[in-house]
Formats: sequence, C-alpha cells, structure tokens
Amino acid sequence: MGSVTPHRAAQDACFASHASGGRDVVDTVVGLARTLRHAGVPASPDRVEAMLAALAHLRVLEPADVYWAGRLTLCSGPDDLDRYDTVFAAYFTGTRPRAARAPAVPLPRLAAYAPLDAGTGDGEEDVDAPDLAARASAEEVLRHRDVAGMSAAEREHLRRLFALLAPASPMRPARRRRPAPHGAVHPSRTVRQALRDGGEVSRLLHRRARPRPRRVVLLVDVSGSMTPYADALLRFAHAAVRARPASTEVFTIGTRLTRLTRELRQRDPDRALAASGRAIPDWSGGTRLGEVLKAFLDRWGQRGTARGAVVVVCSDGWERGGTELLGEQMARLRRLAHAVVWVNPHKGRDGYEPLTGGMQAALPSVDHFVAGHSMAAFERLTGVISGA
Repeated sequence: MGSVTPHRAAQDACFASHASGGRDVVDTVVGLARTLRHAGVPASPDRVEAMLAALAHLRVLEPADVYWAGRLTLCSGPDDLDRYDTVFAAYFTGTRPRAARAPAVPLPRLAAYAPLDAGTGDGEEDVDAPDLAARASAEEVLRHRDVAGMSAAEREHLRRLFALLAPASPMRPARRRRPAPHGAVHPSRTVRQALRDGGEVSRLLHRRARPRPRRVVLLVDVSGSMTPYADALLRFAHAAVRARPASTEVFTIGTRLTRLTRELRQRDPDRALAASGRAIPDWSGGTRLGEVLKAFLDRWGQRGTARGAVVVVCSDGWERGGTELLGEQMARLRRLAHAVVWVNPHKGRDGYEPLTGGMQAALPSVDHFVAGHSMAAFERLTGVISGA
C-alpha cells in the first residue's frame, strides 16, 4: 500500500515556476495527463477536468495538494498508483521515467466467487469479457467480505482500497461572515468601494457565512476481542486524519486512553500504523470502556474536543467493568457531542443482536449504530459521519 512520493525539492522548484508565471496550471495538468497515458495510466479528459476542479479548491502552490489531487482523480485503480508516483516524480524533475514496479504481493484471483453464465447470442465470443467481469465481481465480493476472515493477499488488496478512501467531514454553520458573490449586503465594504469610485455606488458587495468542517473524534477499541478488526479501524482513522488533519482526533481505548492523532498524521499508512503500534501500551489487552471514556471526557471532552463534534466509538461493547459507569459516561458524552456513532464489527453478521451489557448500556445514548466489518461498511460509515 505504500507508495513512492515525489522528490520534495523538485516539486518546490516546479511549483515556484508557477508562482512566477512560467507555466500555466492547466497546461501543466494536461502535460502530466499526457505523460501518464504514455505510461499506461488511463488519464482521460474527464479525469483531467476532475483534477482541475479539485485544484480550484486547493492550494496550487502546495506540492502535496497537487500530488493528492492527481492521485485521487487521474488514477482508476490500485495498479495505477506506482506508475503515477513514478511519472509524477519524473515529470517535475525532468528525468526519464522508469518502468513501473510490479506489486510486491500479487493480487488474488477470486473469479471462483462469481462464476459467469454462458451467453446465448449468435455473435463472436469475446475472450476478454469473462475475465474482466470476473475480476470486477471478485473485487465487489472482496469489498463485502468480513475483515477477520481475509487472507494475507486479500488484506494487502484491502490496504490499497483504504488508500483510495477519502472520508468527507461533516460541516457546521459558521458565525463569521466572509466576502462572497451572493448573500447579505456588506454595508461597510460597499461604502468604502463607493468612496473610492467618487461617491457613487456602482455595485453592491455581499457577504455570507460559509460552513466550516465539524470536528470528528474517533475512539478505537484495541482490546483483545477487537484484534481482528483493529488494523482496519486504524487504517480508516488514518484516512480520516489524512482527509481533515486539523479537525480530526483519534484515541484508542482499552484499559488506557491513548491519543494517536500525531502518529496518524504521517502520510504513509504503514509508517503511521507502525508508529501507532509503538505508542499503544494496552494493545490486545482488556476492556474498561466506562473508566476510559470517563478519562477522555475529564481530560479532553469537557475542554472542548467532544463539544459539538461527531464522536465515533468503534467497539464490540465487551465491558469488564461495571455497565452503570459506561451508561453514565455515554449519557454525558451525548450531552456534549453533536452526534454519537457506534461502530460494532459484529453488527454486520446475520442474526446479531446487541445483548452484551456494554451495548445495552451504551445504545440509549447512540444516534447511529452501524457495522464496521468490511470495506463496504466503512464506505457507508463515511456517509453516516458526513451526514450526521
């Protein structure tokens, strides 16, 4: 899942030329897409338009913003990521791109999961169509498979899918109004503009309150019962931090409370998870949800971290301590947070019912109770968070 990032000095030199007016941004993006097509990446014109639309909302002079805007729009699948990294680095350094490296772990062929029926038409048989359809069906099946039962090769494929995941943050209305083409009339700016124009009001200037990202707080259970899902949950947390680093906080809960926001801000997912593993002292330990949640609210939540935020608790609800304390702290959390989302990996299983004492104590204070056992469940979770 790791990728080769472009050389930072070469990026800075290239984008400094944009600031001096040396090359136009549109020409640069079109040239990058042309080079990617020569390297085998299907950077179609509609993908070029998507990258330009993304750059309109980002800092064009920031190399990291341009890198991720192209990676998320010009690449059509995990196989294009290595070639994109190579071409991106070569395009902005002027060196000749080398051949793309083969993936370290071969992707599994899962055609047996979705056998195709023979066609009934009289036309000539298309040899490539069954293989392409089988691979597409296999990836769709992999998205819905339980993370706990995946093989090593399937987990490697899942890591590549997590690299393409871009969770959207929920928005909140802002009190401060800023200049805008539409909205309420801004009297002071309109008068100042009229004075500069000789005292005549030539046009009305407007202002409006633009929505701001709402804080998202993830509490990930890393106890022994959550070990099969801890890696996937932390990769989802890394994707959330990568999307909104300034408005996302991540903590692990078990027997102790550990803040992982700084470790998960690393760009490479594998390095971020390795740093997180070194920082977690109670990995695969016991579960004291009530005590740890109280420690979070006393130290962080009451001071503003959870106030008005979307708090996501990722746990199976197994509680070794008293459930009364957990119920009290969940009610306290509900009063502070804008919304409380509980993610339970077991909810995705057929016939599951929240019968454990921890879940019975927590559910009255939960706004959204969702599954967290597969890639498709994580994609649905992003929609729940953004629309909370």
